[in-house]
Amino acid sequence: MDEIIRAVTGDGFVKISCISARDTVQRAREIHGLSPTASAALGRTLCAASMLGELMKEDNASLTIRVNGGGPIGTIIAVSDSEGCVRGYVDEPATDLPLRADGKLDVGGAVGTNGMLTVSRDLGLKEPYVGSVELVSGEIAEDLAHYMVESEQIPAAVGLGVLVDTDTSIKAAGGYIVQLMPGAPEELITRLEDNIFMMDQLTTILSEDGLDEVAAQVLRGMEPETLERVPVGYRCSCSRERVEAALESCGEAELRDMAAAGRSIEVTCQFCDKIYCFSPEELLEISEKKS
Repeated sequence: MDEIIRAVTGDGFVKISCISARDTVQRAREIHGLSPTASAALGRTLCAASMLGELMKEDNASLTIRVNGGGPIGTIIAVSDSEGCVRGYVDEPATDLPLRADGKLDVGGAVGTNGMLTVSRDLGLKEPYVGSVELVSGEIAEDLAHYMVESEQIPAAVGLGVLVDTDTSIKAAGGYIVQLMPGAPEELITRLEDNIFMMDQLTTILSEDGLDEVAAQVLRGMEPETLERVPVGYRCSCSRERVEAALESCGEAELRDMAAAGRSIEVTCQFCDKIYCFSPEELLEISEKKS
């Protein structure tokens, strides 16, 4: 089961969110037919969105991460609700690159660095809160940490990883976001940096030891206390009613033209690839709502 755990150190100066999301990323891979590189790129972004979304306190809030670095994968979109459930897609899901010299998937090469990472929080107000930063590496984790410091003034360390198996299925996926509270002493920061430097590879911990070990290694020696465990997954919010509302925005004349063609139209959800079919008669009914 995919889940997020949240923990805090005994002195209250450091808090962490960790996620294990193998099933979520596997679902995204199956829906979109992702290549290994695209699985890693979208998977990392979904994990980040899930952790940030779950931290929102408003029940109907949503958070969107958009990444576009000018690379061959195009734009990456990941959307989370306030429960940490996510959905997402990439422009070019078949994008795949040769492995890097260190044998890892070249996410940075697929994403590129000539662009922006944007986080949008919709809290149900008139306008969403939007913050953007220039991409640092295209590897997602470093870019998100840069965003949190520059746009939200929150010192943070971020780790994200997706391990793709030899059959291209997802063997492990997850990550962590560590945030420092005001007043954190310098020696604590140094210890945290040392822990992150010395910890095992993230996806190895997730696949061999489990999610709790991620928090244990990042916060080693800091008396971490787990505060909450939250189940998460891949969840799309599309519905026939929402698609109808989108069709209404086309305008009465365009809807009548589509109906006059005498053919049903199909509308595919970008997030889950579900297809909604509307007959000419249904298109006329929608157009009449506009009149």
